[in-house]
Amino acid sequence: MKLNSIGKTLGTTLSAAAIAALTLSACGSDNNAGSTGGGSGGSSSADCGGKNSVTAEGSTAQQNAIAEFNKVWGQSCSGKNLSYNPTGSGAGREQFIAGNVDFAGSDSALKDEQIAAAAERCGGNPAWNLPLVFGPIAMAYNVPGVDKLVLNGDTLAKIFQGQIKKWNDPAIAALNSGVTLPDTDITPIFRSDSSGTTDNFQKYLEAASGGAWTKGAGSEFQGGAGEGAQKSAGVAQAVQATPGAIGYVEKGFADQAGIPYAQIDNGSGAVELTDESAGKAIDAAKFAAEGNDLTLDLKSLYGMQDAGAYPLVLATYEIVCSKGYDAETAEAVKSFLKVAANDGQANLSAAGYVPLPDAFKERLVTSIDAISASA
Repeated sequence: MKLNSIGKTLGTTLSAAAIAALTLSACGSDNNAGSTGGGSGGSSSADCGGKNSVTAEGSTAQQNAIAEFNKVWGQSCSGKNLSYNPTGSGAGREQFIAGNVDFAGSDSALKDEQIAAAAERCGGNPAWNLPLVFGPIAMAYNVPGVDKLVLNGDTLAKIFQGQIKKWNDPAIAALNSGVTLPDTDITPIFRSDSSGTTDNFQKYLEAASGGAWTKGAGSEFQGGAGEGAQKSAGVAQAVQATPGAIGYVEKGFADQAGIPYAQIDNGSGAVELTDESAGKAIDAAKFAAEGNDLTLDLKSLYGMQDAGAYPLVLATYEIVCSKGYDAETAEAVKSFLKVAANDGQANLSAAGYVPLPDAFKERLVTSIDAISASA
């Protein structure tokens, strides 16, 4: 099933407690997304039912987006507030399964071994993975004298496995006709902490390198080359401080640090990282199955060769009960998520995320509407 575009209508405000829980800076998972949707509808468009206080926990990649959604929700629905604890995706899934929070934020869908436990937590009903926040991963680099750089899945795989060691390597030069590349050592910078960004970057390399990446995926970096740095901010700082460095980091962190990032040739030519090019990739991605669980087929996203699509995009999910909440919780969770999917998209770009394309948003809202309380 094709994922089309996303876009517009939501509302919220951050309480002091939520602000304390959501102090962040750019996207990051420590994880973080066309024809972009904008989010015009006013507060009158919001359904403000249910309880006033909702709890969630998980991905640090989406925490800035969640803070924005919470602000808009409070603006649209006076008195509403989400308390979000950015402890990481794994912790978020565990706390949701334990019934300690109303929903989880996660850089990956529920794992196979978690599906049954999540259904038990939801009163015997399946939990759904709803992709709400997308953040492009930038290949930030520090190559003095090189203002424009093109790379692809093959060259990135070989750089991060230590097989391409110099910036003027013939494989890189072939992608950068007319650019004078220096005879400088390449220093790959990777996340030294467990990270959903690392997992998704390695999944991208698996899908896009034509078999060159042989190290597998996972939240720990497997490439064996380069230097590690803690968290997204650490990667950005390390690239900025190291001539010859390149690192994978959420776009918001690269923008904050003023670091350039490479274009990616997905097989149909070089693509610059913009909201439009990342949104085009989201639009062309596919869901893993039919129905209201919207787990993405990441191979279709990372391996795509659509012209003008920037494929290295991190999708983060809200994991919710399809059914099994009490009525007050069900209505409040739906209210928050619908505001986030609509009006909450308007200011995401400035924080380094990609607003949902319109058709994708419509598909997402259909799933949100289908969330219901226990019979």
